[in-house]
Amino acid sequence: MSVEYVLRETARSGDGPTIDYAKELNSEQLEAVTAPPGPMLVIAGAGSGKTRTLTYRVAWLVEHGVAPENILLLTFTNKASKEMLSRVASLLPHDLSRLWGGTFHHIGNRILRRHAELVGYAKDYTILDREDAEDLISASLGEAGVDPKNKAFPKPQVLAEIFSLAANHRTTCGSILKNQFGYFTEFESWITKVGEIYQRRKKESEAMDYDDLLTLPLRLLEQEGELRERYRARFQHVLVDEYQDTNRLQSDFVDAIGGGHHQIMAVGDDAQSIYSWRGAKVEHILTFPQRHPGTKMVRLETNYRSIPQILDLANHSISHNPKQFPKNLKAVREAGVKPAVVALEDGGQQANFVAQRILELHEEGANLSDIAILYRAHFHAMEMQLELTRRNIPYTITSGLRFFEQAHIKDVAAHLRLAINPKDEVAFHRMAKLLPGVGPKSATKMWNEVQAGKGLGQLKVPEKGAQGWSQMVQTLGQLNGKEPAEQVKIVIDGSYGDYVKTRYANATNRLDDLRQLEDYANGFTDTAEFLAQLALLGNTETEVAGRSREEGGEAVKLSTIHQAKGLEYGTVFVIMLCEGMFPSGRSMETQEGEEEERRLFYVAATRAKDELYLTHPRVRMGKGGDAWQTPSRFLNELSKELVNVWRVKGAAGTGDWS
Repeated sequence: MSVEYVLRETARSGDGPTIDYAKELNSEQLEAVTAPPGPMLVIAGAGSGKTRTLTYRVAWLVEHGVAPENILLLTFTNKASKEMLSRVASLLPHDLSRLWGGTFHHIGNRILRRHAELVGYAKDYTILDREDAEDLISASLGEAGVDPKNKAFPKPQVLAEIFSLAANHRTTCGSILKNQFGYFTEFESWITKVGEIYQRRKKESEAMDYDDLLTLPLRLLEQEGELRERYRARFQHVLVDEYQDTNRLQSDFVDAIGGGHHQIMAVGDDAQSIYSWRGAKVEHILTFPQRHPGTKMVRLETNYRSIPQILDLANHSISHNPKQFPKNLKAVREAGVKPAVVALEDGGQQANFVAQRILELHEEGANLSDIAILYRAHFHAMEMQLELTRRNIPYTITSGLRFFEQAHIKDVAAHLRLAINPKDEVAFHRMAKLLPGVGPKSATKMWNEVQAGKGLGQLKVPEKGAQGWSQMVQTLGQLNGKEPAEQVKIVIDGSYGDYVKTRYANATNRLDDLRQLEDYANGFTDTAEFLAQLALLGNTETEVAGRSREEGGEAVKLSTIHQAKGLEYGTVFVIMLCEGMFPSGRSMETQEGEEEERRLFYVAATRAKDELYLTHPRVRMGKGGDAWQTPSRFLNELSKELVNVWRVKGAAGTGDWS
C-alpha cells in the first residue's frame, strides 16, 4: 500500500488529528510539517525552530496513518534523537517503540546486527573504541614491517585519524595525505599497507571500529539490491537533522536508503555548514534537489533568538556568498542595540576591553554564564584567558583545556625548565616519557643515573628512544644563553615539532598554539621569570575555575565558533577579527575556503541574542616585532549603518575599518 493511499484512507476514516498544528506552529513550520509525501528540503535558518518542525512532522505523519516502524529519524547526536522522540511521545498517545531514531552509526549498527554475515562478520561482533582501534593499528605496524625506530612515521593516533577521514570521504589514504597531511606523503605506500592489515585484523577479531558501523551498512545497501529494497519499503519516510553537516559517507547512506521513493525530509541550513575539515560538504545540501527530483523547498526564516539588528548584520554578511540558498532571517523580538565594531591597539588591549565590558554587564545584572567569547582558533584566546585570570573573572572553555594546561604547552615548558635547572625531576620525567619505548620505569632509571652524576648525554636509554634522546639533549644545549622566545622557537623547530606532527591528529592547531606561546615569550628577557609566570597563571586559572564551581557555576564561556554551533548567549564577543586570523590564512587559498569562513562568521553572529561585539587588534606582537593587522574582510563587507563603531581610549586609528 503506498503512503499516499494510507494518508487519504486515514483522512476518510473520520479520525481527525488531536494536535492543532496551525495553533502550535508558525506558517513556515506548518508548511513543512503538513507537506504531502515526497522529497523536501527544509532550509532552517538560525533560531528558527528546526527541532520543533522535525518533532511535529513525525507527529503529523503518525496521526495521518504512517506506522511508526515506517519512519526513520537520523540525527548527529543521540541526545537530539532522544529529545525529539520524547517530545513526540508527549504529543501523541501512540506507541513509538518501533520507530527507528538515532545517529547514523546507531542506525548502521542496528542494520549490521541483522545482516553482519553478508559482510563476513558474526552478528555478535564487538565494537572498538578509539583506544582499542589505536592498539590494533599499533599491532598492524609491526606486521607491516614499519621500523619502530622511525620517529618520522605517524603514530597510531594519527593513523586512526587518516583511516577515519578516508572512510568518511570515501576516498584513499593517499588522497587524505595529499590534502591534509602533506608531511607524510613519502610514507603513502606504508600507510596504505598498514591500513589493509588493520582492516584484515579487525575482521579476524570479529571487531568493527566506529567508521565500520556506517561504511559496511552502506556497502550492503549499495551491493545487495534485495536488501536495499526491503529497507526502502520499510522506511517510507526518512527524516534527517542537521543535513548540512553530512559527509560523503552519510549523504550516500541517506540517498541509498531513501533513494527509491525519495520521501526524504532533509532539514538544515547551508549557511551553517562549517565542518569541511572533518568531511562535511556544503555541496550535499546544495545539490539535494538535483539528486531528488521534485524536491519541495521550505524556508524557515522566522528567528526567535536574536534582536533585529543582529539578524540584519548576519543577513548582510552571508549575502556575499555566491553559492547558497538565499534566505532572510526575520526577528520576532523587538529592536535593541546595533552590534558594536571595536578596534583596539593590540591583543592586550582587546582582552582588557572585553574583560572590562564583561564586568560592566555583570554589574548591570547579566549572568556570566550568559556571556560568550568566541574565536576562530583556540590560540586566539590566550591573551583573553590571561586577562580574565588576572581580573578573577571565572570562565570555562568548551573548546578544550585552558591554554597552559595543554600537553604540548607543558612539554615545551619542560624543555626550558630542564635547561635552566638540571635538577628538575618532574621536567626530566616529562621529557623522557615523550620518547618511544620510555615509560615511567625507564624514566626513573634514567633519572637515577642523573642523580648518580652522569651527564644527560651519557644516560642508558632504551633502544627505541636513544636517537630521540640524543636530539633532545642537543636541543637543550642550544637553549643556553638564549632569550625565552628564541628558546621556544628552537624547541618547536627541533625534534619536538616533528613529535607533534607524528603524535597528534590536530598537529596544525597545536603548532599554532606553540607559535602563540613564542609570541607571548617575546615579552620576557629572563627564562626563569617567563616559566614562573606560566606556572602562576596555570595555578590561578585552576583556582578561578574552582571558585566558579563553588559559587554555583556562573562563568563566562570561551569557545571556538565550531564548538559553539547550536548554542546561544545573551551577549557574544567575537575576537581577533583580522585577516589571516579570522578568516584564517590557510582557508583563503580557495574560494570554497573563503565561503566557509564567512559561514563561520555568520554562525558566530547568530549565537547572540541581545548584544554582539566584534573586536580586532591593530597590532599583533610576533617574533619579528609588532605587525600591523588588517581588519577582517567580514568587517569591511558590512555597511556602516548596521553597526556602532566604538572608540576606545588609547586605540590608534579606531573606526576606519571600512
